[in-house]
Amino acid sequence: MKNKKYILIIVLALVVAGLWYFLREDAHTFEAITVPVQRGDFEISVYTSGELEAKNSEDISGPSGLRLVGIWNAQIAELIPEGSVVEEGDWVATLDRTEISNRIQDLETELEKLETSYTQLMLDTTMEMRNARDELVNLQFNYEEAQISLEQSQFEPPATIRQAEINLDKAERALKQAQENYELRRQQAEARMSEVNASLNQVQRRYQNMLEVLDDFVIHAPKSGMVIYRRNWDGSRVTVGSQISTWDNTVATLPDFSVMMSQTYVNEVDISKVRRGQPAEVVVDAFPDRTFTGFVTEVANVGEQRPNQDARVFEVKIQINESDTIMRPNMTTKNTIITHVEEDVLYIPIEGLHTLDTINYVYLDAGIRAQRQQVVAGMRNDNEIVIREGLGEGDRVHLTVPPGGEELPVVEVGSKK
Repeated sequence: MKNKKYILIIVLALVVAGLWYFLREDAHTFEAITVPVQRGDFEISVYTSGELEAKNSEDISGPSGLRLVGIWNAQIAELIPEGSVVEEGDWVATLDRTEISNRIQDLETELEKLETSYTQLMLDTTMEMRNARDELVNLQFNYEEAQISLEQSQFEPPATIRQAEINLDKAERALKQAQENYELRRQQAEARMSEVNASLNQVQRRYQNMLEVLDDFVIHAPKSGMVIYRRNWDGSRVTVGSQISTWDNTVATLPDFSVMMSQTYVNEVDISKVRRGQPAEVVVDAFPDRTFTGFVTEVANVGEQRPNQDARVFEVKIQINESDTIMRPNMTTKNTIITHVEEDVLYIPIEGLHTLDTINYVYLDAGIRAQRQQVVAGMRNDNEIVIREGLGEGDRVHLTVPPGGEELPVVEVGSKK
């Protein structure tokens, strides 16, 4: 009997030792991570990336008369480096003058032809009108001679008088017809001269317009400032080789740095949350330790498909309240648009909330053990969630499932132990 008792004692000792060992290992390997339930204002935010731009700026534009001279596009041949500080009147860019120079040469050739034609027509008209005037003078003499012959035939036989009268009528009709023809010739000559002169003036105006537009192919700064290249619709920058058109002839801008904006694009899933006037925070990527405040000033009504993006996005502009010399156009930003604020509520990290069927619960720290506590959850953001019921300020919840936690009963709201 004594041997059996000793054996039983030894077995029990081994079991207790084994249990102690395993329990010690669990206690060693599991580290409970708990956080307090916090009370305060709870923010719902939309996070976006964007680029800085000046709210106000002065455009540096190419020739405004391209359409007038029939040129629809012009290529940039030379361009000052972006970020250069210029004074009013300083050179900024030069456009390729090949096309307009060829057109000017064609107009010069056309002008020479028209001037030659005009000179020749003027000489021909002068000779023609001189001959017509000489003919009139001769016919006037013939008419006067016929009058004299009629006067001298008064004492001649009737037949002779009649012949003199006929000759006078013929001379008179010839003179009147010549006078009418002269007037028609004069009008015709004036019309021909006016037509050629109009064509000549038209080409001269086109030529003068070409010369004036050609002067504008060398672009100068309208005022002092820092040169920032214009962005195309696809986000690319205007550079040497880029085209400007008659509809958009802006080459660069001179931004006013006193008021800066962050231009960003919000996904169509979140755009319904964003409205004008909402507060925002802006962090410039180049200076991550600086945070600026701002507010939403513009929200696009129509979405667009941006390059390398599958979903449609909506343009949103955020005006920055502060002014700082570190901010420059085209710097990238991280923006936080605060779309909603719940005041004076309880909230916990999202990791602390669990779901069983339709029941939300947390693992409430209850001292030496955890409690599976049902809660009523509210709004959530990317990191935290509001707790309407089930927890109190100062309670601590587990962020990880404690050992055996899934076997614990769920304590309903209002019956927290």
